[in-house]
Amino acid sequence: MRSIRIHIVVIAATLAVAALVVSFAARNSRGQSPSPKSESPVRSTVLITTDRTISKATSSFAAASARNAVLKDELNWTFGGKQQRGWYLYSLLIGQVLNTQTHPAASEFAAALTVWQKKMGLRADGVLDVDSFMAMVSHWQSNRLKNRTYAEPDQLVTAKSSDFYDPARAEELRQVERNTYAAYKKMVAAAIADSSLNRARGAFGELAPTEKYFKIVSAFRPREYQEQLRRQSPNAGSAGLAVNSPHFTGRALDIYVGGDPVDTRDSNRTIQVNTRAYQWLVRNAGRFGFRPYFYEPWHWEYVR
Repeated sequence: MRSIRIHIVVIAATLAVAALVVSFAARNSRGQSPSPKSESPVRSTVLITTDRTISKATSSFAAASARNAVLKDELNWTFGGKQQRGWYLYSLLIGQVLNTQTHPAASEFAAALTVWQKKMGLRADGVLDVDSFMAMVSHWQSNRLKNRTYAEPDQLVTAKSSDFYDPARAEELRQVERNTYAAYKKMVAAAIADSSLNRARGAFGELAPTEKYFKIVSAFRPREYQEQLRRQSPNAGSAGLAVNSPHFTGRALDIYVGGDPVDTRDSNRTIQVNTRAYQWLVRNAGRFGFRPYFYEPWHWEYVR
């Protein structure tokens, strides 16, 4: 009898376990299983936080953009002993430093500026104020020609008169440091081959035979000639006609990019920075070893 009772108990326990398994499977088949991961409240919270962060950042950049829209034309700063106003003339160079082609008043511009400010150890607020802009000026200036040793006669070659803005320019003023001249010729050849320059005006664009874009305005300058220019332009200041000019090396070229060839008035430089020729140089001159003098759109220095 006792053995029979034990068997009955075992059978009953087995049936109970089976019933529980069947019940659990039935609940799963009716869609009553635990909520899927896509409905996890933790994931929802993360998304909400991210959205708020983005919204806050966008709002911050919008405020910086509004400020940049004003400073672009109104920022007061000094360079070469002369009072300057705004940084709109340098927008293309600024965009190149920040690796952005967006308008200076755009939020994307402020965001890119913030990244650069952090890298430079500046206040990262996306506003191109006087501190940030002067840091950018220092960056441009530091990339210019370092060695300004006066060129030796055997380092210079006489360029063709057809390469000059004024083909009647005196032969002694058509001298260029030989490596610089070779790089210049390669750069001009690349410009001629670039179809983006040929859509501006007719079949040849800004490189038409009647145009003078990319022609050399000035190259090597003897000390006596530089001093003569300084006497003729006493108000040029150090920003325009340096005592120790990079032209002494034969590695600095003034290249025609439009307007009055070498006039530093803002109205003239506004014309120059908006020509296809200047914009092409900003994008491409570095490939051939040339760096800009930010203040003069026409001035480029061979730094290799």
